[in-house]
Amino acid sequence: MKRIICFDIETTGLEYMRGDRCIEIGAVEIADGKITENTFHEYINPDGKIIPPDSYMVHKISNAFLEDKPKMSVIAPRFLEFIGDAPIVAHNGLDFDFKFMNHELEMLGLPIIPRQQQLDSIVIARNRVFGPKSYSLDALAKWYGISLTARADAHGALIDAEILAKVFLELENTAPAPDINDIIADQHAAFLSHPKIGADFPRRTFAVHDEEMANHNALMAKIAG
Repeated sequence: MKRIICFDIETTGLEYMRGDRCIEIGAVEIADGKITENTFHEYINPDGKIIPPDSYMVHKISNAFLEDKPKMSVIAPRFLEFIGDAPIVAHNGLDFDFKFMNHELEMLGLPIIPRQQQLDSIVIARNRVFGPKSYSLDALAKWYGISLTARADAHGALIDAEILAKVFLELENTAPAPDINDIIADQHAAFLSHPKIGADFPRRTFAVHDEEMANHNALMAKIAG
């Protein structure tokens, strides 16, 4: 069975190096090209880190709600067991989700998610999809006709992971864009095969008249001067 895990996190803020913490993890399994009912979802006590108003307005998760939730030391081992050695997909993950999650794992002395397991759907989309004005998860979902009604009120890690799984399957079925170097090479080959450019085109074999050469030299001198 070929497994792929799509995951998302919600956090107290964007700066994990300044103490921001992960407060929700959601993950969805894709097995043999189909989304399964095997999911992972946990809210996490941020261990005293205060959730600022701007972050609360995004995910609507409060410190009061998280008071009785388990801490990352309990959740992280369960998450690592769930993902196993499967490829992990996150949207804009290379810049955010993987770095944030690996920082949490490092603080606990646990194995991090290795680079060879990390897949970033925004990188895949930029190489396969041409047309959307944005490559955000919302924009790609709309591009593929995937409903966003589940996240109408707020972001949620499991909701976003489910949307990501649907987007990822669409991306897998979208042919990769041709490499620009291949396009240039094809155009160059077509140019050289043109009947007026190729090696078989007849060349001028008679001499240039003196008047023609004089006119040519005068024109070149004018351009140069």
